[in-house]
Amino acid sequence: MATGSGLDSSIGYKLEAVYGTPVTPDKWQEFNSESLSWEPTWLEPSGLRVGTKFKRASRVVQSRQTVSGSIELEHATRGMGTLWKLALGSTVTTPALVLGSAYKQVHTPGDYVGKSATIQVARPEPSGTIRAHTYGGCKVAGWEFSVSDGEYATLNLDVEGRSESTATALTTPAYTAGASVFNFSQVTVFKLGGTPSTTAGETSVATGVVVPAVVTGFTLSGETPMATERFGLGNSGLKSEPLENDIPTITGKLSAEFDRTTFYDVFKANTTTAIELKLEGDVISGTDKNTLHFIVPAAKFKAVAPNVDGPDIVQAEVEFECYSNEADPTVQVKLISADSLAL
Repeated sequence: MATGSGLDSSIGYKLEAVYGTPVTPDKWQEFNSESLSWEPTWLEPSGLRVGTKFKRASRVVQSRQTVSGSIELEHATRGMGTLWKLALGSTVTTPALVLGSAYKQVHTPGDYVGKSATIQVARPEPSGTIRAHTYGGCKVAGWEFSVSDGEYATLNLDVEGRSESTATALTTPAYTAGASVFNFSQVTVFKLGGTPSTTAGETSVATGVVVPAVVTGFTLSGETPMATERFGLGNSGLKSEPLENDIPTITGKLSAEFDRTTFYDVFKANTTTAIELKLEGDVISGTDKNTLHFIVPAAKFKAVAPNVDGPDIVQAEVEFECYSNEADPTVQVKLISADSLAL
C-alpha cells in the first residue's frame, strides 16, 4: 500500500557497459538519504531591443546538463561490491569462492575510466504516484565510510552523473535476501603498526598492535579529482566521461581518549604506520563470517589535538592521511559475503 512519503522510495543501480548509456538496475540497497539532481546551464539573452527592457522568455535556453549529489546508506553485508568498485575504481568483476557459500572481494584503488553506473531513484508523490528518475553516467568522485560508538556503519557516496531521464519506467526493487547491516559492536580488529605485505593481490598486516585507547569513532574518506567540464560541440549539451585530473587523496579521522604513546608520539615523530579495521557479522558457512575489512599500509598522523575541556576524560581528535609505500595498495577494502554473482 502506497504511503505517499519517502517510505515508498528506493535506489537501484547497475554498472554500465558504456559510459553514459543507461542500463536497467539489477541491485538495490536500503538507504538513508539521497540528493541527486539534474542541473542545466541556463543561457540568458542580453541583446538590446527597443521597447523591451526585460529578457525575453523565447530566448532563454538550457545549453548543458549534468547531475550531481550524494547517497548515504548503512553499510550492508551484501550487495555492496558494485559501490566499492565505483568508489575505488577497482578491477573486481566476480567474487572469489572462499569456502562453502562464502565469497570474497578484494577492492583496491584502480583506474576510473569506464567505471560508471546507472542509478534509478524512486521518488513518491503525496498522491501515491511513484516517479522514477533515472541517472546515466554516474561516477563516484568521493566517498566516506564511518563507524562510531553505538551506531551503524555508514557509507556516503558523492556522485557525478551525465544525464537524467524521467521517461524510463520504474524497475521494481528486488532486495538481496539475508542482508543485514554492520554496526559498531562488530568491530573485532582495530590495530596500528605492524608490517604490511601483499601476496596474490591481497594485503595483510603482521604483528599489528591492538589500539589500547578507547576509540569511539573511525572515518575513512577518499577524493578523486575529475575533469567534469568536458562538454564539447556535437554532444547535445552532454558531457564526455569525467577523467582523473589531479592526485587523489585518502584521509581519515579517529575520535579517541587521549593516549600520547599511541597517537601523539607517532604524530610528533612523523612515523608511518599501518591501520587495520575489521567488522565481522553473522556466520556464512564454516568459520567464515560476513566481513568488512580495511587495511591502510602507510598512514601518517597529520594532526592530533588533545585538549582539556573540563573535568571529563581528555579526548583527542586524530587526523591521518594514507600514502603509497610503493609496495602495497594505498587502501584495501575486503568483503566476505554470500554474494557470488558478477558485480
